[in-house]
Formats: sequence, structure tokens, C-alpha cells
Amino acid sequence: MARLPFVDTHVHFHDLAHPHLRYSWLEPDAPVDPVVGPDGAIRAQRYWADDFLAETRFHDVVGVVHVQAALGTVDPVEETRWLQAFADRLGAPHGIVAAVDLTADDVAAQLDRHAAFANLRGVRDLRYDGYLSDERWERGYAQLAGRGLVCCDDPDLDEFPLARALADRHPDVVLCIDHAGFPKARDDAYFRRWREGMALLAGASNVVVKISGLGQADHRWTVDSIRPWVLACVDAFGVERSFFGTNWPVDRLFSSYGDVVDAYAEIVSDFTDAEQRALFAGTAQRIFRLEVS
Repeated sequence: MARLPFVDTHVHFHDLAHPHLRYSWLEPDAPVDPVVGPDGAIRAQRYWADDFLAETRFHDVVGVVHVQAALGTVDPVEETRWLQAFADRLGAPHGIVAAVDLTADDVAAQLDRHAAFANLRGVRDLRYDGYLSDERWERGYAQLAGRGLVCCDDPDLDEFPLARALADRHPDVVLCIDHAGFPKARDDAYFRRWREGMALLAGASNVVVKISGLGQADHRWTVDSIRPWVLACVDAFGVERSFFGTNWPVDRLFSSYGDVVDAYAEIVSDFTDAEQRALFAGTAQRIFRLEVS
């Protein structure tokens, strides 16, 4: 069992009964994701911060970063408001990565409204429409620099060069590559391409990697099957720009919470104590400016 204090940098809460929030990916007629597969087992009426804290209470989770989960909501600031209420009542989430349309004409106003909530730490604009070549999206991205906000993103493998170029043009914005670059295949040829792409991204000092969600394309994963992906991330970015997350509760489709945390601990068990602590908590605390106990 993992014993290190853990900052979980990728969790999702939802409430299908919330009057102002919509979760289109959890609705009954939502299409099945071709990588993740059927997800009916996690389509509960709600998954609140209370539920996450109860589920993970034996795993020394000292910090939590919530990444945008509501999709199709008219006003995404409502999700930030909802999450901040949990933080004020329970102390979690410690950081909020909010939904923002970076192509919008009023992106500055959106960011200002989100920033009214104390735990805002970053943004995510979840889209797959060639956004990395969109000048409007980049203008919105540039606005993150003066606000100290992290951009969490999972570009497709073929778009890694575009993401690297973006990072080079905006050295004052931290670009966080979610889900270890979201590798969607597990064959040797794909691994080689992915590893080369991750090394390219790591060449920009303002790019960091979130090692999370590895079960999404490896539904019967084992410690050995995810080990190369975890170690390749750390090899490329170093412990000073790598950190762990779980993608909970989505990755509950493929294991228990403790299985994920313990797998990370086993994979890096040969690292120094300082390196392990950086991966489990320290680096995430610095990147997301978290105050944890």
C-alpha cells in the first residue's frame, strides 16, 4: 500500500440534478467513447466531493485538483461556483481547473468571473477541432500568462508538434499535458512514436505532464503494463515537471482507487524518497500553487 501523502491532480465531480450544470457525456443517449468504452458503471446521479473523500479516506490524499467535468453548461462559471462551495465546506478541491472557451470574444471576462473564486488554478477547453492551429484560441491562451493559470490539455499524438510550438511562443504559460498525453494504443510502434512526442514536448521548460488516466486505453492494466508509460514520462520531464493523478471516478471502470495509487508507488519504489515525494505531491503543489496540510 502506498504510504506517501498524495495530491490527486485529476478528479471529476458531478451532479445530474444540479439546476445549472449539464454533463452531456453522462446523459443516457451519450455515445460510447471509442477508447474508454461503456461507462454505465460510473453514471451515478451524483459524485460529490463528499463521495470522493469518503472513497479515498484510507489513501492519504492531502490535495485534490478538480478538472472541468460539466459539458454543455450554458455558464461554465456555475461549475466553479459549485466546486468552491465544496472547498469552503470540506477543504477540497484545493485547486479548480475551470472550463473556458478560449476562442470566445469575451474570454477575458470569463477568466475574471472564474477568478472571483479563490481556488481557481487553471483552465481546460476540451475540444477536438484543430484548436492548436486556431488564432482565436491562441489569443485566449495568451491571456492565461498574466493570471498565473495552468492550461490543462490533451492534444492528439499527431498534434504534439503544434503543442510544443505553442509552448515556445508563450513561455509564461504552463501547459499541462493531461493523461500522459492520452496514449490511445499499446503496441510497440505507437509507444515509440508517443515517447518521441513526449520528449519533444518536454523540450519546452514550461510544459509539464500529468501521469493519469492510463486505464482508459488499457482496460485490464497491470503494474507491468503501465510501467513503461509512467517511467517514460518521468524520464522525459523529470520529477520536477511530472506528477500523478487518477482521473477518478472515470478510471474506476478499470480498477479500485488504491490499485492506481499503489501501482504508482511500486513503479517508482526505486526512486529516492525526495523524488517519490515530488511525484506524489510536491511538484503538483508547486505547479498548481496548492495549500495542503
